[in-house]
Amino acid sequence: DIYKACEEYWGTELKKMIESRDGVLVVRPDSGELPKIVLDVLSKLESKFGSEKTSTGHKKLPPCIRVIQGDGINIKSLEMILGAMKDAGWAADNLAFGSGGALLQKLHRDTQKCAFKCSNAVIAGENVDVVKDPVTDPGKKSKKGRLTLEKGSDGQWTTVTEGKGSADKDCLVEVFKNGELLIDDTFAAIRKRSNGEEEAPAPAKDALKAVSGDTFNNIVMLTDSYKVTHHLQYPPGTTKVYSYFESRGGEYKDVCFFGLQYFLKKYLVGPVVTKEKIDEAEAYFKIHFSHPTWGYDEKLFNRASWEYILTKCGGKLPVSIKAVPEGTVVPYKNVLFTLENTDDKCYWLTNYLETLLVQLWYPTTVCTQSREQKKIIVKFLKDTGCQDVIDSGLHLFKLHDFGFRGVSSVESAATGGAGHLVNFMGTDTMAALMCCKEYYGEAASGFSIPASEHSTMTSWGKEKEVDAMRNMLEKYPKGLVACVSDSYDIYKACEEYWGTELKKMIESRDGVLVVRPDSGELPKIVLDVLSKLESKFGSEKTSTGHKKLPPCIRVIQGDGI
Repeated sequence: DIYKACEEYWGTELKKMIESRDGVLVVRPDSGELPKIVLDVLSKLESKFGSEKTSTGHKKLPPCIRVIQGDGINIKSLEMILGAMKDAGWAADNLAFGSGGALLQKLHRDTQKCAFKCSNAVIAGENVDVVKDPVTDPGKKSKKGRLTLEKGSDGQWTTVTEGKGSADKDCLVEVFKNGELLIDDTFAAIRKRSNGEEEAPAPAKDALKAVSGDTFNNIVMLTDSYKVTHHLQYPPGTTKVYSYFESRGGEYKDVCFFGLQYFLKKYLVGPVVTKEKIDEAEAYFKIHFSHPTWGYDEKLFNRASWEYILTKCGGKLPVSIKAVPEGTVVPYKNVLFTLENTDDKCYWLTNYLETLLVQLWYPTTVCTQSREQKKIIVKFLKDTGCQDVIDSGLHLFKLHDFGFRGVSSVESAATGGAGHLVNFMGTDTMAALMCCKEYYGEAASGFSIPASEHSTMTSWGKEKEVDAMRNMLEKYPKGLVACVSDSYDIYKACEEYWGTELKKMIESRDGVLVVRPDSGELPKIVLDVLSKLESKFGSEKTSTGHKKLPPCIRVIQGDGI
């Protein structure tokens, strides 16, 4: 009861302790409707501790107590809460924020529409400016030629295209060349630039210096900072802590559990605690938890217990994990795995490992959603008379993973991509294949085919697009081959190039051409492409009377899926 906590515990029974402490108590509500819960907590605390006025007439709690809101915080709710506080007469300094998934995860490549495009090539000794300009989406037109990034006297940034920029004004700095690091910026310099300050790039002192070792594989540090202090917070006499992981609800009722074995093998198996890792962690924490006024409290880091694990447990983690077998489909709101300590002196370790193991949400959620998409695809294959596709296993190639570039790390690509491969067998995400091989013993969990991208097509130029397409058919004379076809005009590509000039090559090939539109409104672009191809290649009817293109040609849609 957060209200009882504020009024009876913090505000009454413990009030004198708080007011006499050399420090600040930060109260954290972790549930409730926003912004109401924040305003309620501030009001309850003010009723017991009082408040003072800022220069703007807004109320501020005394220095001994503040509030942090970490539940439901994103860029919109943050502004909404601060606005509500201002309107209710509260100063912004009363509150700090914590943000988890919304800060680090609820973003994707299209949040800022990030892309990587070819704009120039040297072909037969000649400089060729390259551009993509699809009629189906002007917003996807790419920049052309060699580029400079220039900042005018008015402070405005401009990208100058087609090699027309000035090398003297170019703000792009060469940072890497031929395996050597040329610039080695400090984090302090990056922070200064973020604040609008000028800071010259720092030349690398050692051009061949790479970061050695596995920086992110120290189990002592693979946790949330505040958990380092939790060994002091359990009730006296605690010997066992038993915790569990579940999907408490969500978009999909059925959860396909996946990914635990990767995390066990990667981070937990064997003697993972060493003296070097303990020393490294302690050195970090002494800085991380230090304060300019109150210094560092030596009790915060539980060195003695980590040394106990090293000496008494041989560096192996004294915990037991029980889990539903991976791949099992369980309705949400059920336990998926449990974790408890096996040594009474290591009760604190159970929830110390929460940070790492809760990352299972990601491969499990990818696996779950991928499975739901498989169910949709199977339904429509059946509804449109394509049972033969299912019977031959080809439905397992109807949702191809293009996601490597769209995730935030190689590890995300590995675990999430592997989650997709539980349900399908088509992928271009090499990290996922490596994950399945190294951590699940599957030599070949997924497959791919030769396919083009815009750079390989547009480097031929608009006038020679049909030659680029012909080259695809000639270089891959048999089997499956996919070709992106919207670099300029997807309709012209379907009717004039694939459907006319190259039609005989396609029909006589021992294989299948897969046409890929990559722009346009959905589902219209798919229907348009199918209709254009049918007008040239014809179609046959399935048992349900639905039209199907001849076996030599198919379509893949990867944009907006």
